[in-house]
Amino acid sequence: MTSEDIKIERVINPTWRRKYNEKVVSADDAVKVIKSGDNVIVQPGCAAPLELIRAMVRRKEELYDVNIYHILIVGDLPYTQPGMEKHFKHKAFFIGANTRQAVNEGRAEFIPIPLSEVTLLFKRGVIKSDVALINVSPPDEHGFCSYGIDVGNIKTPAEKSKIIIAQINAEMPRGLGNSFIHINKIDYIVEHTEPLMELPQVDPNATSEQLEVYDKIGLYISEMIEDGSTLQMGIGAIPDAVMKNLHNKNDLGIHTEMFSDGIVDLVEEGVITGEAKTLHPGKIIAGFVLGTKKSFNYIDNNPVFEFHPQEYVNNPFVISQNRKMVAINSALEIDLTGQVCADSLGTKLYSGIGGQLDFIRGSAHSEGGKPIITLPSTTKDLKHSRIVPTLRQGAGVVTTRGDVHYVVTEYGVAHLFGKSIQERARALINIAHPKFRDELTEFAKKTYYI
Repeated sequence: MTSEDIKIERVINPTWRRKYNEKVVSADDAVKVIKSGDNVIVQPGCAAPLELIRAMVRRKEELYDVNIYHILIVGDLPYTQPGMEKHFKHKAFFIGANTRQAVNEGRAEFIPIPLSEVTLLFKRGVIKSDVALINVSPPDEHGFCSYGIDVGNIKTPAEKSKIIIAQINAEMPRGLGNSFIHINKIDYIVEHTEPLMELPQVDPNATSEQLEVYDKIGLYISEMIEDGSTLQMGIGAIPDAVMKNLHNKNDLGIHTEMFSDGIVDLVEEGVITGEAKTLHPGKIIAGFVLGTKKSFNYIDNNPVFEFHPQEYVNNPFVISQNRKMVAINSALEIDLTGQVCADSLGTKLYSGIGGQLDFIRGSAHSEGGKPIITLPSTTKDLKHSRIVPTLRQGAGVVTTRGDVHYVVTEYGVAHLFGKSIQERARALINIAHPKFRDELTEFAKKTYYI
């Protein structure tokens, strides 16, 4: 795209417009400020500044030991490919499918940390960012650009960086809230419009049996959600199944680290109103969006949505101020004492801590709150139970057994809050897949869990 394709408003105050013009450069010229050994923070998710990433990677032969920080990014990440590790080292706060192999082969690194604390690393100077690569909307009449669909993970780190390079992208919607950066704070501007990455909700590879499992879990969880509840839920088949069963609810609210397309219809139908919320009534509070153009277009200049940095959205003390806060988070496996593994398969790193612990603890301290851990009872091939005697060797405990309240599978709901190990074991065995209940019971008896 040429600069003519970026529509900049003519305004009565031309000062910022003149500064804007002085900062416009090509992507290749902008990334020349990146030096070997620099720390680079990249806007993640569906908001990744793809043109800036491509330009940075084109300089690979000139760069060594550049550290690239971000949570998961949707799409291709050329700097994580084999052979790139001497030039670029990705340091992941959350592992996506496109970085998992690099992390587990030692070509990238994983930093285990709750999402509420990622941005604090930069705010407090624990990690010092040399260059921020961001993807923002064209400026409004006052010279403010919106971080659009990912505010939470980038606003604080970017504005603590020594140098900010912005891709001005007419495809980026103008998300509202604490979501803006002024042209004066940007050092280099690259005018380049291209479609944002998209992440559809539906799993195209799910079998009819798997979809039935998700639907059963979704129904159980929806029955736990009262009118007037405020919800946190992520992306994927189970949150989608929950939302399918909420059409008869009233005055639901949203306070969540992220959301996807599923909430749009519920807002349109008047199911999600936020009118019963005790914090930010009438507003959907979030940090970022992982979805498609359906949700990207819907948030554009929409005053119902209010985006904030993750250190606010995911702060458990903030979350707990929402009455009837319902947190819905998934797990890879859970042992008979209630320990939840959500970030690794044994020693193989899989995803990250994310916002699970933030929202589990926040909702636990909410008046009428319900912290929910959910998982299918078995692996997709039905060969292994995901309720296990003990976690695999090397597995990470994301949510401790002391933090777990509700666990939901397609076989029901186990309420573990205040329960003894013996009571927990019985409750979890009752919601395990029937073909694994005998061996779980045998282990529980040997260990005096029963």
